[in-house]
Amino acid sequence: MTLTTTLTDPPPATGITPVLSVRDLRISFPSETGPVEAVRGVSFDLLPGRTLGIVGESGSGKSATALGIMGLLPPTAALGGQVLLGERDLIGLGDKELSEVRGNGIGMVFQDPLSALTPIFSVGRLLADALRVHQDLTRRAAFEQAVELLDLVGIPDPRNRAKSFPHEFSGGMRQRVVIALAIANKPSVLIADEPTTALDVTVQAQILQVLRRAQDETGAGLVLITHDLGVVAGHADDIAVMYAGRIVERAGVGELFRRPTMPYTARLLAAVPTVDSGVHRPLVPIGGEPPALVGLPAGCPFASRCALALDACRADEPELRDITGHGSVACLRADEIADGSLDPAGGVAAVVRTADDRVGTGEVVLRVEDLVKTFPVTKGALLKRRVGTLHAVNQVSFDLRAGETLGLVGESGSGKTTTLMEILRLRQPEGGRIEITGTDVGTIGSAAQMRELRRDLQIVMQDPLGALDPRLPVFQLIAEPLRAIGRDRESIRSRVGELLALVGLDASISDRFPAALSGGQRQRVGIARALATEPKLLALDEPLSALDVSVQAGVINLLARLKRELGLAYLVVAHDMAVVRYISDRIAVMYLGRIVETGDTETIFSDPRHPYTKALLSAIPVPDPQRERTRESVVLEGEQPSAARLPAGCVFVDRCPLYRLVGEDVRERCRTERPAPTHVADHPGHHYACHAA
Repeated sequence: MTLTTTLTDPPPATGITPVLSVRDLRISFPSETGPVEAVRGVSFDLLPGRTLGIVGESGSGKSATALGIMGLLPPTAALGGQVLLGERDLIGLGDKELSEVRGNGIGMVFQDPLSALTPIFSVGRLLADALRVHQDLTRRAAFEQAVELLDLVGIPDPRNRAKSFPHEFSGGMRQRVVIALAIANKPSVLIADEPTTALDVTVQAQILQVLRRAQDETGAGLVLITHDLGVVAGHADDIAVMYAGRIVERAGVGELFRRPTMPYTARLLAAVPTVDSGVHRPLVPIGGEPPALVGLPAGCPFASRCALALDACRADEPELRDITGHGSVACLRADEIADGSLDPAGGVAAVVRTADDRVGTGEVVLRVEDLVKTFPVTKGALLKRRVGTLHAVNQVSFDLRAGETLGLVGESGSGKTTTLMEILRLRQPEGGRIEITGTDVGTIGSAAQMRELRRDLQIVMQDPLGALDPRLPVFQLIAEPLRAIGRDRESIRSRVGELLALVGLDASISDRFPAALSGGQRQRVGIARALATEPKLLALDEPLSALDVSVQAGVINLLARLKRELGLAYLVVAHDMAVVRYISDRIAVMYLGRIVETGDTETIFSDPRHPYTKALLSAIPVPDPQRERTRESVVLEGEQPSAARLPAGCVFVDRCPLYRLVGEDVRERCRTERPAPTHVADHPGHHYACHAA
């Protein structure tokens, strides 16, 4: 089922008693170098039915604040201040008293739903136990309420699925179960800590819709912790921006996005990749690193990264103060910023991308024709027998030229990463043909040919910490591929220095180990390592998903510069459609192992033809409250079917919104006939595979 919803601004709430009041919350953790002041004097009120969005970089204290409110901090943590749930102060309560509050007065939606659910119990048992802990219910009555909760959060066939275990659910369905657990006893406060971080954009839209429905059902106030400014733009009523353990700006969502008054907030917004009608504004990363929260120096913690800092900013830390018509800001220059005489984001002009900028015109470095990859589906613990075939990649074709970026997009399970892995194997594929820099990988006959071709194809992994050997310093990590191709010691030393400079890193970090680097620095080291052999093609597997938005902006700018300077071709697998739009020249949309639409990036975004593409684009959060709350949003219901049981006709037929609107003759074709790619006459290179479109 496809639902179309229009988001509207909730009415302002005034004169209402807060359901949660936090006053001067302070949290510190012991360390070898002294106490880590993770949360420093956080205060806010949460009103019933309202949503407070808390945003900021990693390490700003967002999650520590949520855990402190819930009483889930480790015993070594020092906790001070006041947390009033109604009129009851939760600070100082023992674990037994807090257990009566958790799940009853306060419900929490955790970031990782699989870790939040006990794997040895069915989801129905988990929900029933959560109900019986706080209510006097029989087992049967609790199970019936559990089924009703699963139905409320959109789990299909809830009575039967209540008997399933967490590992039998997809990520989106597990998060729905966690939301059902959080609202089971109708709490007055809901806390959602990064509830959509690891989810596809379409599943994210479903989960946010379920959260809104849960809030409407319980009337609870919601604390929404996220790094996605598009999510808070569409779903928060008020926003608190945290930096270095404290709130530095607090305002209504409209006021904050219209005129961010704290330089840190403005720089966060400037780092978000947003593109309208082909006009790219350069991303402005926040230079430097957040301060260590051990022995903070005097003055504003953001002063060392702020372009507007004065000498006075480094003397005393500014207090949070009210700004007329805006909210509260901790900045000495907030009045100048609020009246428009200062631009904290730097006033960067927009840059229009021309056709020459977007389309690669060099030689073809990668050609994939009718690629097929299947996996056996087996059954049995000891004697495994084949009971089916999973069609991971099914007749995928595309090409990629030097100086061009192709983005492979789609939900998890669509075949993007499998396609990438088949290309990287440099072996004869199961079906079809792969050609790299003019060489058919199926004709490679010797190890020497393999090594030579491997130099032209390198990969940048999703997790930079996991991709780098923690036992080697940066110099050795970058030198390793150079030694593999036979470079001598002197040329290696010279080349490592060149590569560090190329990716914007200082030579002084060459002796540091990966654990001592920030996330952005580690990803730059990974890119430098990939560039060591002077490849023609870089495969990037979710290269930005583990990074903060400010760090992400710097890496995006770096990739754009390297492509321009070195003439590289990029094959990018990503789920963040805003990033894909910013860095890609062409897009291929995949669903259940097939490419359902492909074309120039701006054409795909401005004139999508396939209903799946339209749903993907509709689900992208826009960091603009006015646009996000007034646009039509198509939310796909249900889950992507198994690739082991492909439909006879169109692979999207089970979830297609157009299928329900067309005549029976077209429906019959959708069910029985695989659609062939249709060329769009007025857009060269734009193809889609759909009968109903």
